[in-house]
Amino acid sequence: MSHPRSVHEIFENISGRKDGLRKALTVDVEGFYRDCNPEKENLCLYGEPSGAWALDLPAEEVPAELPEPCLGINFARDGMARKEWLALVAVHSDAWLMSVAFYYGAKLNADQRKQLFTLMNAEPTLFEMVTGKRDVQMGKRARHVSMVCDRDIQKAGTALLLFLHGIIYLFTERHVISS
Repeated sequence: MSHPRSVHEIFENISGRKDGLRKALTVDVEGFYRDCNPEKENLCLYGEPSGAWALDLPAEEVPAELPEPCLGINFARDGMARKEWLALVAVHSDAWLMSVAFYYGAKLNADQRKQLFTLMNAEPTLFEMVTGKRDVQMGKRARHVSMVCDRDIQKAGTALLLFLHGIIYLFTERHVISS
């Protein structure tokens, strides 16, 4: 299988995977919830580049060809409220998408990695979609990013802005600032 190499190819791959995960967690949620039977073995939720999703056992090859999603999402299903469990699966899925993107992006230069992250970060997270915090979060994020940029980037020189699971990190040459 050929891996995506350019920023555009990687972003398209991740967008397809994200769309599949979104479908599992929203459109196909009844079937997804039912299929995540805690009596089954350790299941992982995979998003495919085609926009499909799959609930399956982890890859048997070690190390796996790609970073693996969270293992055993089905075990916590009955121990939590449904909405909280779906939010937890969404957070783990967001983290998996980031790991796959930066696995593919390992050979990109710094500017290309920044461009890839900027493209990904411009979209709402699965967590935001599942919990309904998308609109509120996007507005808060934009205001806070502007505030952080105005206050810190000018005095820091080179900087990288990272938004991960509701926290904004600003990596500068001298320090890390989080919201």
